[in-house]
Amino acid sequence: MKEKLFNRNFTLLILGQVSSLTGNLTLKFALSMYVLERTGSASLFAGLLAASMVPTILLSPFGGILADRADRRAVMVGLDSLSGLAVLLAALALPHGPDLAVIAVLMIVLSVLAAFESPTVQACVPQMLSGDNVLRGNAMVNQVQALASLATPFLGSLFYAAFGIRPVLWGAVACFFLTALFECFLRLPRPTPG
Repeated sequence: MKEKLFNRNFTLLILGQVSSLTGNLTLKFALSMYVLERTGSASLFAGLLAASMVPTILLSPFGGILADRADRRAVMVGLDSLSGLAVLLAALALPHGPDLAVIAVLMIVLSVLAAFESPTVQACVPQMLSGDNVLRGNAMVNQVQALASLATPFLGSLFYAAFGIRPVLWGAVACFFLTALFECFLRLPRPTPG
């Protein structure tokens, strides 16, 4: 009998990825637009974007190590909760502090957390699926990431232009906490020592 690809666990994982990536990437695009609008400086915009990518590049190998050695469900719930908390704190601090510094710190914090999140999500797929479904599951996770990367610049510009930066921040907070909620209901079997 052939195992279904979209079992309960995998469906929760995909819904969490849709929510997390939509909130994260939409927010990053809107923040970039905000910085460009506030400063008019393309070099500051590009520098901030580049600086926020460095932690992901440097820390992703450690994310893989964490994904192999820790409780993956707990790691994902913790990372998405921390992401939601970071955006929440930024939303509260933005009107009261130096907005560009708040945004720079937020983008770097989100980048650090993403370095640990992506490897953990990818490590969950073979833990919750088997056989040919592992390949299809990995392809589905990658497809969700690709579609989110395609759609979120449009969403970020649309929401930022229509509502401004604060509602985009609150939307991202909701997306991250919704993702953490989905991940709370994942049931991952204990990995077998290999």
